[in-house]
Amino acid sequence: MKKNLLMWDETLFRDPEVLEIDYLPEQFEFRDSQMQELAFQIKPGIRGGRPLNTVCKGLPGTGKTTSIKKVFQEIEETTKKLVPVYINCQIDNTKFAIVSQIYRKLVGHLPPSSGTSFKQVFDAVARILIKDEIVLLVALDDANYLLYENEINKVLYTLLRSHETYEGTRIGVIVIISDMDVDLTRALDARVASVFRPTELYFPPYADAEVHEIMKARVMQGLFTGVLSDALLDLVVEQTLKSGDLRVGIDLLKRATLSAERAARRSIEREDICGAYEISKYLHLNYTVKTLKDEERQILRFLAERSSKDQEMNAGDVYKTLKESMAIGYTRFYEIVKKMDAMRLVNLQYREGKGRTRIITLRYDPVKVLDYLS
Repeated sequence: MKKNLLMWDETLFRDPEVLEIDYLPEQFEFRDSQMQELAFQIKPGIRGGRPLNTVCKGLPGTGKTTSIKKVFQEIEETTKKLVPVYINCQIDNTKFAIVSQIYRKLVGHLPPSSGTSFKQVFDAVARILIKDEIVLLVALDDANYLLYENEINKVLYTLLRSHETYEGTRIGVIVIISDMDVDLTRALDARVASVFRPTELYFPPYADAEVHEIMKARVMQGLFTGVLSDALLDLVVEQTLKSGDLRVGIDLLKRATLSAERAARRSIEREDICGAYEISKYLHLNYTVKTLKDEERQILRFLAERSSKDQEMNAGDVYKTLKESMAIGYTRFYEIVKKMDAMRLVNLQYREGKGRTRIITLRYDPVKVLDYLS
């Protein structure tokens, strides 16, 4: 039996980095047409003009972020005159935070956190772009997080109309949306829509065979030979397809391997995969809850506690009960609920009756929501 057990200093991982969600694979399959279209949109920027604006739309885990990062990597290896800036709007979701990240890319550090106005930071950015004749390309990933408090219009207006205030600035924008219910044309005001005019690029879900190929490549690069059998790779693929998100499958592989290592086994067993899936399927919930501010966490906790008692939550009734324990106005409460809808934590639906009733439902098991909030 001991032959099949790992020694204390042995590992099943050939390269653990390959099984990280943010790993950028050298060989990136099945997104050639989208990357060629992205390259076409960006091309004017390579020549010193303004890149064409693009919206990349598709469900989570369909290769949008990886495609952008691969193209940005190529730009950085090719030219210093077009500067790509990738921004994760789950983390940086205000106009000031986004412009601060652009400043960091150009200067090498963030602007001072206090005593600096938005105008001062953007003035500094514009001066660098003009002085060094740099074209800026900004990717706003998970831009649905900017729909909250109309931040999307503030950000796009600042970037796309900058040439009117700072003559000579050239900025293009790539907006990445993972919520298929979001209609950007309705969210943008006329001043922004008139200069944005993007090309929409759709990222369809990976086909079953494509998911199999992608997961097989990760296994071959990330794990030693014999660690995962073909039959269990099929199970991993099946669980990935069930979740509809490739990132869940990658996280699942990592957790299943760690589970086998913990048991000092030389190969992954079915129980490792099934156990890992019970955690990995909540990947989005876990990651999103971490980005919430205290006030938002308090409201989500309240919704989860109430959801386990009520089948249906009317926004007005929820607010009446909530304000007994929390000092918050209805407008602010409703803005936060709308943000949670954009973050795919809740569903917010209208029901016609005596007036329009807003119904809130959790997208996740309330017990799990409370677990992750803890």
